[in-house]
Amino acid sequence: MVPQRVTLVTLGALSMPELRAFYRSLGWEETPASNDQISVFTTAGVLLSLIPQEELIRDAGLEAAAQTEPGRSFGGMVLAIHVEEPEEVDQVMEQAANAGAKVLRSPHEASWGGRTAYFADPENHVWEVSWNPSALFDESGAMISI
Repeated sequence: MVPQRVTLVTLGALSMPELRAFYRSLGWEETPASNDQISVFTTAGVLLSLIPQEELIRDAGLEAAAQTEPGRSFGGMVLAIHVEEPEEVDQVMEQAANAGAKVLRSPHEASWGGRTAYFADPENHVWEVSWNPSALFDESGAMISI
């Protein structure tokens, strides 16, 4: 079963320093995982991450999708479902594909040590399915740290 939760919202930043400074100026606190390449903020129940938009497009496999589906544009945001075991990434992606999702990037080992994959729903909203070995969940299944 695909976990019924959103654990992370990732915004593709056109200017990483400016966007990071904006969220800091709101008084939002970053997690220790934050650096100049990725910034992660804690919110009530969902983590917010910032990543350079070009990197997000490349990581999600959206360059190839744009070539095969003219007129479809990327809205600069990815929703994520984090799972608790690496093999769950493959299982969730199979279920999503069977339900009609378009696989943008098949499950693979990520450069940061986890396992990840991407799909688009029928209206081209982008989702990441991810296992992160350092993610922590509370008793309700909400991710509280990455």
